Amino acid sequence: MTIARKSRLCAVSLILAGLSSQAQANQTAAPPSVVRMTTSDRAMVDDLEHRTFLWFWEAADPQTGLIPDRYPSPQTFDSVASIGFGLTAYGIGAERHYITREQAAERTLTTLRYLSRLPENDSKDQSSGFHGFFYHFLDPKTGLRLNPDIELSSIDTALLMQGILFSQSFYDRNTPQETEIRNLADSLYKRVDWQWMKRPDNRLSMGWGPEHQFISNYWEGYSEGMMAYILGLGSPEQDYALTPASWKAWLSTNDKRWGEYYGQTFLNFAPLFGHQYSHAWIDFRGIQDDWVRGKSVDYFENSRRAAYAQRAYAMANPGGWHDYSATVWGLTASDGPGEITQKVDGKDKRFMSYVARGTGRDYVQDDGTIAPTAAVGSIAFAPEIVIPAIREMKSRYGKQVYGKYGFVDAFNPSFQDGKTFWSDREYVGIDQGPILLMIENWRDGFVWNVMKHNPYIRTGLQRAGFSGGWLETKNAPSE
Repeated sequence: MTIARKSRLCAVSLILAGLSSQAQANQTAAPPSVVRMTTSDRAMVDDLEHRTFLWFWEAADPQTGLIPDRYPSPQTFDSVASIGFGLTAYGIGAERHYITREQAAERTLTTLRYLSRLPENDSKDQSSGFHGFFYHFLDPKTGLRLNPDIELSSIDTALLMQGILFSQSFYDRNTPQETEIRNLADSLYKRVDWQWMKRPDNRLSMGWGPEHQFISNYWEGYSEGMMAYILGLGSPEQDYALTPASWKAWLSTNDKRWGEYYGQTFLNFAPLFGHQYSHAWIDFRGIQDDWVRGKSVDYFENSRRAAYAQRAYAMANPGGWHDYSATVWGLTASDGPGEITQKVDGKDKRFMSYVARGTGRDYVQDDGTIAPTAAVGSIAFAPEIVIPAIREMKSRYGKQVYGKYGFVDAFNPSFQDGKTFWSDREYVGIDQGPILLMIENWRDGFVWNVMKHNPYIRTGLQRAGFSGGWLETKNAPSE
């Protein structure tokens, strides 16, 4: 499990080698159509959002605020990325009246107090982090680094910090409880030393460990790493903040992955999580940096095209997998049936366990495993193709893929056990998160609008060269 998750991080830099840099003419996804939602469709989305929220509320330890990587599961280690999504989930819960604002604030304050008291040092087993960064997985009993295989993770810390900054901006009332939340959030964010995690070439390393120091892989090119750079650029701590040179270094390979794929011309990244994570908190509609401005799109439109390309890939179904169609699609990092070869329609097919599945110009990794978060987490980009997918997956596969906490992490109609197809029994925090946050953003932009009020997010975007849209207003609109 740990090795598979670490390989997901490493894949970001490894897949860049050897690609053609030939850019092609712009091509757009189908224009947004009016989403014709029936009463049952609205009830369906409402139910999915509520169930997904309950995963975060019930999975979290109410005494510490720590949230497991997966739940319910025999694997009980906690994930700082899950915590970042969870902190945001509590605000959504208050907004949707699943819980009261007081309950949300209490859980948030418990979490931030616990995180702020965890030890930071360079020891191998008596620390939860170092230089403001947190280890990817923590021991649920102690809050310390889970084991020597776990890296101090720049991207998982970034996911955590997004949730922390959401908390800072959402809890804006003049009460002792909400004031403490804002102060703790500010302190946790400011102590992240982004410069320390930076390589000599201005790119951010993916991680560090006391045994081997900085790992060889780094964040380069369009991916979820986008948020780490924006957070680093936004830091008010001069000695810790990244400079615009880091953003330019991150952009430097974009031309290699810009091009046509399955009817769409866009900046490719094969798994859909790379198109969702940063967008879950930041509204990229109508704002552009110099690179994307040169392509006459914005990063939101880019991710919209990525969703359409994945759907077109499923419709073409070059691998001959069962059930792929216009309403059954979605590849991203997820669980799978396991490392095993099985005959499918008379042909030997290789299946995988947890891996960064995806399809794009950069690479294709597909074993017939559908991850509902890939489609549902794209609902803010392209609701007109996502809502039919939610409807189809739920109605066709029923309780085998849809349970107490919404959609299970993944399922594979091509992998048969003699009675039925493979479906997961677990839910994973980093896959539940995009479902919840992006449904809420699709509804009314709630998470985006909260984050527009955060000065560090605004500064990070501006220092990266973004302009236009909501960034041109002195204060973000209170939509």
